[in-house]
Amino acid sequence: MNKQPFRLDNKTALITGGGTGIGFGIASCFIEAGATVVITGRREQVLQEAVSKLGSNAHYVTGDIDQLQTIPQLLQQVEQKAGVVDILVNNAGRNQKKPLLDTTDEDLAAILQTNVLGAFALSREVARRMIENKKNGSILLISSMAAVMGIDRVVSYSTAKSGLTGMMRTMVADLAPFNIRINAIAPGWIQSEMLAAALDGDKARKEKVMNRIPAKALGKPEDIGYAALFLASDSAAYISGVLLPVDGGAAYNF
Repeated sequence: MNKQPFRLDNKTALITGGGTGIGFGIASCFIEAGATVVITGRREQVLQEAVSKLGSNAHYVTGDIDQLQTIPQLLQQVEQKAGVVDILVNNAGRNQKKPLLDTTDEDLAAILQTNVLGAFALSREVARRMIENKKNGSILLISSMAAVMGIDRVVSYSTAKSGLTGMMRTMVADLAPFNIRINAIAPGWIQSEMLAAALDGDKARKEKVMNRIPAKALGKPEDIGYAALFLASDSAAYISGVLLPVDGGAAYNF
């Protein structure tokens, strides 16, 4: 039996969108558990500031997963800094608040590009390297309760996050023979820049959200971080294909 089951010592984790919000919360929890963490994102200054807070076991690589052709190069940079990835967290994402009838084909395509196509391409390339290096890997997809509940004015985001669940199930079947586990987390309403953009200036929507959460409080990024830590650790060695809600019970509160 592992005497320290929730540790990530000697593990390298790659977290997309790791400079702020949920991604930063996950990075903090992983480093606390002993991992070496590489965060990625488009804004270098944000990444630099995040790494300065995370400490010496944190590194960054600037990159945009929307640019699918650059992903192999991004992974080469990650490996130069921290070695082959043991844990991938697909956290980078984009939201869009728009009524269904005003949502264009281009709107939907842009949200799918980041939330689905980027996560797929990166997961595929990381899995390829895990297999080549005989790594027992863990890949996490950050979904959303918008993939579970019907929420108005987020049709593109809901479609994208729902797509991750189907992708996860097939990845489980394809990658299990190589000892690579795939799981997803569905955050509820968690304090972040993305949530602020969705709720600030929309008093009615914010009141509806707060009334839905039994504890009457937003979640914190580390609430997602510790859930991710569990799923990435050896404590979850026999868990694959799970969509874990972390929403403070909002899904079940009338």
